[in-house]
Amino acid sequence: MSPKISTILDLIDNGKITLPEFQRGYVWNRDQVRKLFYSLYHRHPVGSLLIWVTDAQQVRQRGGGNAASGTIDLLLDGQQRITSLYGVLRGRPPAFFDGNEKAFTDMYFNVQDESFSFYQPTKMKDSPLWIDVTELMLNGIGGYLAKFPQDKRDAYINRLIQLRSIQDIQFHSEQITNTELPVVVDIFNRVNSSGTKLSTGDLALAKICANWPQARDVMKSELQRWEHDGFDFDLDWLLRSVNTVLTGEARFTFLHDKDSDEMQDGLNRAIKAIDMALNMIGGRTGLDHGRVLFGRYAIPVIARYLDQRKGQLGNKERDKLLFWYLQVGMWGYFSGSTESLIDRNLDVLEQSKDQGLDALLRELKLWGGYLRVEPDHFDGWSVGNRSYPILYMLTRMRQAQDWGSGLELKTSHLGRMNKLEMHHIFPKAQLYKRDYGRQEVNALANFCFLTKDTNLDISDSLPEEYFPEIEEQHPGALESQWIPMSEELWRVGNYRDFLEARRDILAAATNQVFEELLHGETHWLEASAAEPAETEPSEAPSAVMGSISSEEEEQELHGLNAWMEANGLPHGLLEFGFADPETGEQKAVFDLVWPEGIQQKLSEPVAVLLNEGSEVIALATNAGYRCFIHTGDFKRYVEAEFLSEGADAEVPAS
Repeated sequence: MSPKISTILDLIDNGKITLPEFQRGYVWNRDQVRKLFYSLYHRHPVGSLLIWVTDAQQVRQRGGGNAASGTIDLLLDGQQRITSLYGVLRGRPPAFFDGNEKAFTDMYFNVQDESFSFYQPTKMKDSPLWIDVTELMLNGIGGYLAKFPQDKRDAYINRLIQLRSIQDIQFHSEQITNTELPVVVDIFNRVNSSGTKLSTGDLALAKICANWPQARDVMKSELQRWEHDGFDFDLDWLLRSVNTVLTGEARFTFLHDKDSDEMQDGLNRAIKAIDMALNMIGGRTGLDHGRVLFGRYAIPVIARYLDQRKGQLGNKERDKLLFWYLQVGMWGYFSGSTESLIDRNLDVLEQSKDQGLDALLRELKLWGGYLRVEPDHFDGWSVGNRSYPILYMLTRMRQAQDWGSGLELKTSHLGRMNKLEMHHIFPKAQLYKRDYGRQEVNALANFCFLTKDTNLDISDSLPEEYFPEIEEQHPGALESQWIPMSEELWRVGNYRDFLEARRDILAAATNQVFEELLHGETHWLEASAAEPAETEPSEAPSAVMGSISSEEEEQELHGLNAWMEANGLPHGLLEFGFADPETGEQKAVFDLVWPEGIQQKLSEPVAVLLNEGSEVIALATNAGYRCFIHTGDFKRYVEAEFLSEGADAEVPAS
């Protein structure tokens, strides 16, 4: 069977070809779409389709288009190609579409050099050489006859005829008939093991959707709700939480035999437990948005614990659970081998039901040893350091005061100028003038949190200038932010002594919070008899290198992500914690990364590292990342490899 492309698109419009609900969404980027049209224009092979012919009532179809009666053709392999063709040739996405339609919007063809590119005003506006492919497909060639020079007209028109005749190309299709749904899902998973690969979560979700077709939409709706509330979770993370709640295991294989009712029940329980966990963490510790929510892979374990206890926790039990969460976050416990560590903690809970959280804390002490915070734990720098959320937690839990208004700091302050933001106590500009290095300038002990208007009022003033005014107007406001009260330490020449003194105060304040959360069970903070304090194994963690060091850098990286999305490419991960794959110990924080490549799992991992030292760059390079230290160089790489009109690699099958 080899229908024409135009026939396939008509069948989509008639509801005779669609997607099974267990299919993932559209994941191609502009470069893949451009390469598809390059290949089709030059009549290069682009692979075949795999179609499941089944009764329209047997399986739920994706999207809200017209449902055909009788038998329908469900695309098992070819969604990305067919969706791209439909989007460009029809000028709109198909009814079953789920993705970013910018990936196929505004494609242009150059009649002179026969290249494809997406619209760029400076290059294409008012140029008769650049043809809107969608407009050509919808309206035909007639409107272009008078636009071309006489000596080139025939050649250019022939090229447009060749381009428009793409819709007459035949796609070879293989069919599966009389096959039950579970077998089809297995075939789908095997076929999609190449191309733009599915994650293990994608594969598990495909099987889940076979039994519960609405699963993906329901889960995406919850992820969007959390995103609206400031938390950026992904589908794999949510599915992992469902898995732990429903099966007590982290591995997705344990979900495969769950039926629709079990999955719906598991998702509802997981959502309830996650909401409870986020409210508990945010309400008690102040870590109420994604930027400061560390240790997020502890949440599937917490969700299991809460679900097993029907959410009925007393204050002491709640606080002990929060103590465990803060400890695993601060130590980076889930930085490496996430699945195995989740499983280990779930096993500990299962095998020691009568001991509950005590068993989890013993496991943590065996892994890390001494749990008391030392001043050296605040010896790091940058907002990507794991102690940064602890500083934020102290600000929220200890009712730190704003230095401008004297009011307690809360993220619920009204007004655009009252947004809580990070402040350098000793201004960056003043420290750089005196030749302090980047790590010292951006030391954690030089950070505090203020409202935006107060931050602007202080500007580049030195503490020796503005601290006395604050102390006079709002007595106690400085101490509420753990400022050493010796005026000698407020002088810029004594900056290093200030940092040392403030680290001592921050460590003491953190331990006080931990003691309160433990409600008298402070033995968890001490070294065990078998591990005396003088030989404690959990010495202060080694310094974590790298990360975003200024608001300017952060804005530049956000702008780079926006540029990627505008070009139909995936955004990178900000402040990516890189851990040793063997030990799980966090080694560095990379500014912006694509750990599985810009073309996921089909291109090399990429890292953008602004103003980083050679050690960070070497670490990323040795880990297999292609590194860029300037955003301009990164953009040129992306344009050449993924957006360039001259690249002529064949389209990957999908």
